[in-house]
Amino acid sequence: MTQAPFYVEHAEAPPDGKACWIKASDGVRLRMVYWSKGEKGTVLIFPGRTEFVEKYGRTAATFQALGYGVAVIDWRGQGLSDRLAPNRKLGHVGEFGDYQLDVEAMMGEIVALEMPKPYFLCSHSMGGAIALRALQNGLAVKRPVFIAPMWGLTIDPLWRPLVQALSAGSKTVGLGAEFAPGTSPKNYLNTSKYPDNVLTSSEDTWDYLVRMTKAHAGLEIGGPSIQWLYEALTETKELSGMEPPDYEVFCFIGSDEKVVNRRDVFDYAAKWSGAQVVVMTGARHEILMETPEIQARAFRLIDGYFTS
Repeated sequence: MTQAPFYVEHAEAPPDGKACWIKASDGVRLRMVYWSKGEKGTVLIFPGRTEFVEKYGRTAATFQALGYGVAVIDWRGQGLSDRLAPNRKLGHVGEFGDYQLDVEAMMGEIVALEMPKPYFLCSHSMGGAIALRALQNGLAVKRPVFIAPMWGLTIDPLWRPLVQALSAGSKTVGLGAEFAPGTSPKNYLNTSKYPDNVLTSSEDTWDYLVRMTKAHAGLEIGGPSIQWLYEALTETKELSGMEPPDYEVFCFIGSDEKVVNRRDVFDYAAKWSGAQVVVMTGARHEILMETPEIQARAFRLIDGYFTS
């Protein structure tokens, strides 16, 4: 295990965290950060698209205060993990299934480090799609939590066939590693203003996230590639047609959610006999990075769910 960089000061994370490089089975180098103390077990955090481990510094501090160890990963193609396209700002992946290689590498490292058991899962946005596939594959965790999971993409149903055809065609002719139409190398945090943002209603959190991307410009990515879009559409469509895996789950969605497709979340959860869905009034996409009141309620429910 080789030490990796971690900008703990800007992350406002607990000081006892350790960052390391791990390798997926296909050779892609990944960054993982972990906090190993936790009498209640370990929470594995599966981040969303564009995210990086520093973004979960405050979240790790809250989980640690509740008595959990924590581990967070930079998915391939983002954060400080290996980027997969010549343009480092492009959110790109070869196949959506490749993220499962990252999951396997993370789980292998967690076991090798003898992180405290049991293992719990907290996934967000794109991480929710990766988590759902991992659960279908028998991921060894208890009581998964989904925060605004990407179980569908916010695309008008009338446009969806056209987008899929465009994405598939671009991939076929070698344009898959280009920015998807309407996106650019610029990160959302650097192109939006707090009042109109879709991530959080907390101005303090917004400023915290923006500060990190300005202090460490190598962490963020911009829009997704055409190939990522095609792979994400294909994966979410396939997952939605599968029977839910045999786990109890807890799912949060904000009343003001505008990033993922709320209807897809409700529809899939309705098929899942062990699923509980909580609508967080006033919350946007980043429920664990919302106002102090929303955060407190969410963490209280998660802790109760993990320990019940």
